Amino acid sequence: MGLSDYQTTWQAMKDFTLQRDEQTADEIWLLQHPPVFTQGIAGKPEHLLHDHGIAVIRTDRGGQITYHGPGQLIAYLLLDLRRLKLGVRELVRSMEQAVIDLLQDYQVTASGHSEAPGVYVGNAKIASLGLKIKKNYCYHGIALNVNMNLTPFSYINPCGYQGLQVTQTKDLGITDGLETLNAKLANSLQQHLLKNISDRTT
Repeated sequence: MGLSDYQTTWQAMKDFTLQRDEQTADEIWLLQHPPVFTQGIAGKPEHLLHDHGIAVIRTDRGGQITYHGPGQLIAYLLLDLRRLKLGVRELVRSMEQAVIDLLQDYQVTASGHSEAPGVYVGNAKIASLGLKIKKNYCYHGIALNVNMNLTPFSYINPCGYQGLQVTQTKDLGITDGLETLNAKLANSLQQHLLKNISDRTT
């Protein structure tokens, strides 16, 4: 979907979720956003240290504050969790594992943290996630830092953690760009979501 305005995309996700029914196919939206800070429903304003003119939008996902900008790959998951036989915890783990496996293909070791959802390389966060669950449907998703200006992360306590380091695939020696990583992340997400269905029906 290319570079997409946050407010417009957020409204489109809400509209899609409101209008869907049991026959509606699940979708994964791949895109980037212009520079924007988003604050989750439980977000504390003190985690914004300075906005430097970047818009701050209070949104309906879980989690605290994060930054989106060009060069960050975002995958929004619009899913029927009942049909996929997924609980929220399993969904979060599937999303994290999809990124972990993608990075492993490039010999980069990453992990999730149970107390702080997302994907980390060492102590540096490379992917953040947030979800909204409404009547067994979810939207929002996961953001993977690829090749972006990381400076705005220093204007906030990323995801509510003071001094949290962030990194991106470019700085880890991964030369593939957004187009290639788009496809790989979409495939990895689908594999993990389908694996959950298979595991629960066998």
